[in-house]
Amino acid sequence: MSKKESFIKGTLILAVAALVARVLGMAQRVPLEHIFGAAGNSSFTISNTVYLLLLTVATAGIPSTLSKMVSERYALQRPGEAKRIYQAALIFAAVTGVLITVLLYVLAPVYARLISAPEATPAIRAIAPALLLFPTVAMMRGYFQGRNNMSAGGISQIVEQILRVITAIGIALVMVSAGYADKWVAAGASFGGVLGSIGAFAIMLYYAFKLKRTDREQPLEDLSTGEPPLPFMKIYGNIFKLSIPIVLSSMAIPVVYFIDSSIVKPMLIGQIGFDQATYLLGILGSRAQSIAGIPPILSIALSTSLIPIISGAFARRDMPYLEKQVTLAMRISVITGMPVVLALCTAAYSVNGLLYSSLDGSGMIALLTLGTIFQITMSTSSAILLSMGKPNLSMVHVLIGIVVKLAVSFALAPVFGIYGIIAGTGICFLVITLLNIRSLKQIVPFSILGKRWAGFLVTVVVLAAAGYGLNEAGIQLVNVMPHRLAFFITCCIVGGVTVALYPVMLILLRVIRREELDSYPNAIRRLLRPLMRFAPGSAKRSEG
Repeated sequence: MSKKESFIKGTLILAVAALVARVLGMAQRVPLEHIFGAAGNSSFTISNTVYLLLLTVATAGIPSTLSKMVSERYALQRPGEAKRIYQAALIFAAVTGVLITVLLYVLAPVYARLISAPEATPAIRAIAPALLLFPTVAMMRGYFQGRNNMSAGGISQIVEQILRVITAIGIALVMVSAGYADKWVAAGASFGGVLGSIGAFAIMLYYAFKLKRTDREQPLEDLSTGEPPLPFMKIYGNIFKLSIPIVLSSMAIPVVYFIDSSIVKPMLIGQIGFDQATYLLGILGSRAQSIAGIPPILSIALSTSLIPIISGAFARRDMPYLEKQVTLAMRISVITGMPVVLALCTAAYSVNGLLYSSLDGSGMIALLTLGTIFQITMSTSSAILLSMGKPNLSMVHVLIGIVVKLAVSFALAPVFGIYGIIAGTGICFLVITLLNIRSLKQIVPFSILGKRWAGFLVTVVVLAAAGYGLNEAGIQLVNVMPHRLAFFITCCIVGGVTVALYPVMLILLRVIRREELDSYPNAIRRLLRPLMRFAPGSAKRSEG
């Protein structure tokens, strides 16, 4: 296998692992929503958003930087320097883990009171110990990626989520049956993240011992022998110089969700009261954010699978090929994300009734899910900028987007309540996307859909109307059969019709064309090839 093939395969392994881990992470929210009351759902939402934000600050960017530095040293046959860099990263991770854990535990009641959610204090404190190990796990994953071992990090992600889901649900059920108050049940579920971190750490230790044994059996000549060891301060300087812009670029989604969980209650208590504000915060976190997390999974994985190719084309300064691949990545992100967004938005009422304990919050689910099309394009365009070595641009765009998010939320919440805050999230992602695209076009001219936008928008409008009509007709089944069965049938009909007709309409309206089919990833190509018989002119070609 060539180095290029190995790199692309490794990227795909990490993408698949991230997909599985994300699906598992979202899956736990459905049973937990049934277990918790309003206070439990809001407390669990707050603890998770705080945790994810701090985890991003502690780890995002540094593992990828570490991976780059380690791979470069091994390519130069300087394993001693690579191990010195790894040692410095582990020391930093250990210190950071202790500091963040202590700070989060001590400041939990202060933050909880600040956002009018004192009941969230136990849940925040329960998840704090997970931050002891996760920075170290992240550094180990980065080191293994630098050694071209992607499986270790991928398997640890999956094991982490499996343990987290099982323990969170199990502990919550035991505590409910024992009669604990809702806030303590949420704390028990949050503690599942701690056990997940232990599982991930155990997997990484196993691979570390395995790699150490391999290095002893197959030692590499070290060309750095006899030179003074790299000073830790120089190592940290190089790491932070490269990683800080990546960290800030990666913070868009965690920061936005952190803002939402922090401002919902303070901004809405005066309008609707403490209990209702608590209830809406729980719905936002346990339902809307979970459902809205579905559309980006596949589309981001498919589009970012092209990132290694884009990075290589940019390094070679092959501008025609770069233009083609950037166009393809952005086009795939839009085209593959939209059918899932359409299905979930139009069937939001039925999805809510099928999965959760009440029908409240269906509009919140639909609006937040609609905004994820911009989350998809934001994530893809940010990844392209990073692959071109432009993390500073991405960082600035994220900071601007967060300012816009705050401004829009504070402007709209007094008028539209929770929907104003949700609208601020979608507008934030849209602004970052537009800024990213503007910067990308200054590097390489490209067009996502060009003159095809009209056909794409017609497809979206027609299928949105069809999906909404089918959902309204389907929910009438609740009058003749059990509610959840009716909602299940309706979801299947809306999802099936929307997803099945979507590619057909794109082909009929020439948004997707036969001559470009070979440029798409294999998964999309296999799906679309049989449908090309619907392409305009296909009948004439077959007769000829």
